[in-house]
Amino acid sequence: MWYKTAMMVALATICTGCMTVEDRRAADEAECRSYGFVGNDAFAECLQRIELARRADLRSACAFDPWDRPVIYPPVIIRPRPCFEDW
Repeated sequence: MWYKTAMMVALATICTGCMTVEDRRAADEAECRSYGFVGNDAFAECLQRIELARRADLRSACAFDPWDRPVIYPPVIIRPRPCFEDW
């Protein structure tokens, strides 16, 4: 399970490295304009929601808990003790 998280973090790091901040902002603005928001409070709220969603995705991808795994205990072998009455 940890390898999936590591792959997501690596992929997110690689993909965010491909776009500059200006490119990302332009893409976000284009997305909000495609919804019909243009230069008003709804436009600003749209940009904010996109950024909050992006941050939440990164937080969830980085949330790795090393203790969140199944615990496998080795078997415990109990040998019968010899009965002293038979000696």
